Amino acid sequence: MHVREALLAFPDETNDKSIMASYHALVHYEADEDLRRRDDLYREEQDDYIEFLSYIMDRGEDLPENIIKSYEKYYKSANIPHSKDTKGFMESFFRFLNI
Repeated sequence: MHVREALLAFPDETNDKSIMASYHALVHYEADEDLRRRDDLYREEQDDYIEFLSYIMDRGEDLPENIIKSYEKYYKSANIPHSKDTKGFMESFFRFLNI
């Protein structure tokens, strides 16, 4: 599955900290596309990390608290789109701006 498809597959509303941390990990993964192309070691480490997160989530377990906390210090909540239409985009955009 492509990262964009995975991001769109997240639940519209959640308070689950593991889901929010996983969402942020995928956003970070997508944002590092250029660095991943230039640095093979970084790409491999990031791929392993995403695979580790997906393994834990696939088993229905919560992510380790240290991983959750590593994302909470940067993001108040996940900017998961409420829906795939324009309204959902606008709600996510305003939430991103903290309005």
